[in-house]
Formats: sequence, C-alpha cells, structure tokens
Amino acid sequence: MTMMPIALLATAAVPRTVEWGPQVAIVMILCNIAAIAFGKATMRSQTVGPALPSPQFFGGMGLPAVLATTSLGHIIGIGAILGLASMGIL
Repeated sequence: MTMMPIALLATAAVPRTVEWGPQVAIVMILCNIAAIAFGKATMRSQTVGPALPSPQFFGGMGLPAVLATTSLGHIIGIGAILGLASMGIL
C-alpha cells in the first residue's frame, strides 16, 4: 500500500478552517487581552525574570509573565476562532 491514499484520507478528515481576516484578528486580540488581564490579576510574581523594554505597556510584568499570558491567549483564541467558525459566526 502506498502512502498516497493514506495521506488523502488524513486530509479528508481535517475540517475546513476560516481564513485569516479582520474578524479573526479581533477575536485573537480580545482573547490575548483577556488572558493578560487574567494573568495580571492572578499571578503572584509577575516581575520575576528579565524586564521588557517598555514595562509600562504591560503594567510592569516581566518577560516570562507576558510570554505565559500571551501563550494562554493564543490557546484560548484558537479555541474561540474554531468554535465561532463552526457555529458560522466567522
């Protein structure tokens, strides 16, 4: 058996996703803002690690805290975009 039919079966199982556009960007930005706000409100040691070049932009959060909150924001954003797309909103 060749790899071609297996690859075709694998791609047939992947659902169609929404293309990147302004609506998708707004959802991702809002999810990142919500994750940063959640991290700012709940993290105990936000300033541990190297500082950012503009610390006032993220409220004095250090680089590890910003990376952690924006990573969480992207995970939440992916779920929100896929969920909204499957409901037909995006």
